[in-house]
Amino acid sequence: MAKSPFLQSVEDFMRVQRYSRRTIDSYLYWIKFFILFSGKQHPSILDGDAIKRFLTFLAAERNVSAGTRGLTLNAIVFLKTRFPGQTPGDLSGFNRSQRQRKLPVVLTGNEVAALLAELKGVHYLMAALLYGSWFRIERVRLRVKERM
Repeated sequence: MAKSPFLQSVEDFMRVQRYSRRTIDSYLYWIKFFILFSGKQHPSILDGDAIKRFLTFLAAERNVSAGTRGLTLNAIVFLKTRFPGQTPGDLSGFNRSQRQRKLPVVLTGNEVAALLAELKGVHYLMAALLYGSWFRIERVRLRVKERM
């Protein structure tokens, strides 16, 4: 598929700056999406409000993750600051999205007792030792080798 001369110049600029192939591909994807969303207007005439509208659209309508919105913002800011002849405009009213914290799943004492009561033999011994020594089971990687 033939690229627009503008996107080709962005790709050439990124190659000269020695960006990785994956970074180039993802940045070009989001820059192209931004241009199409903005009615195929040239990025030089799009201001901070257009960027805010695009990022809000991604969050509200497309339901993209916080990491993807961050990547998209990085691509657009790259386009507006690093690519020659561009300025990003006013982004002061835009709040960068945060990733949700992942809290660990913790079993209560009764749940641990019920779990250990279901285990027998070696499995009980392994689980009881791990629990008693305060190891987190998901952190321990045991490798089973068959010996004959």
